[in-house]
Amino acid sequence: MKKTIQILMLLLLLFKTSAGQAPQKQVTHHTYTWVSINSNLNRDAHWFVMADLHLRENDFFASNSFMFARLGIGYRWREQLSLAAGYANLLQPPASIGEGDRPDEHRVFQQAVLSTRYKKIAMLQRLRNEQRWQSVLVNGTKTGRTKFSNRIRYLLSFTIPVSKNKWYPQAVVADECMLQFGPHVVYNTFDQNRIFLGIKQTLGKGLSFDAGYTSVFQQKESEHYIQGNVYRLFFYYNGPAKKK
Repeated sequence: MKKTIQILMLLLLLFKTSAGQAPQKQVTHHTYTWVSINSNLNRDAHWFVMADLHLRENDFFASNSFMFARLGIGYRWREQLSLAAGYANLLQPPASIGEGDRPDEHRVFQQAVLSTRYKKIAMLQRLRNEQRWQSVLVNGTKTGRTKFSNRIRYLLSFTIPVSKNKWYPQAVVADECMLQFGPHVVYNTFDQNRIFLGIKQTLGKGLSFDAGYTSVFQQKESEHYIQGNVYRLFFYYNGPAKKK
């Protein structure tokens, strides 16, 4: 547990250091609202289907930032470890509102999730690998070409109970770091870092949500950085296994 906390502190330090250097370069600040539904539909005690839908909006639903859907098949060993793979698609609005094509991104992903517990604190680690094909646009028009990158994401999340009553909200602290590689990746091998602070609330059997604030620091293809303030509401559903 001490090593895990040290890793989390190191990630936070790296984020703080990089963010502190960002003002020397071009930084754009944005505010987003992000809502999603994330589900695991269990076929039996081992096999499950994961299906996610995401909507991220600029400011408070002022305009669309992106829409995202993910579908995969997974296999679970006991309750601690699961593997999954599948396909996802991200659709963005045109660069100019109402003009041009909508750039989209096709993804194939593989992931491993490890859930452990130290006393009352639940810890989740997720390692996800994504192969991404992003459409290339020229003057707002699709060219029929794509650019490829492989992105590796590591998420470390802690859920901390604040009461013995299971119906009380729990505190959540999480950090996800993303690195990408590919022929078109020159300046931004470090893609982005996301730090989340919020609460998790159980609504019923298999149903919960988390809500809070996410700080996103992302480097684009040039010396351009994005600092995003994200207000997030994610719903989760873990469907019960079918009885034999």
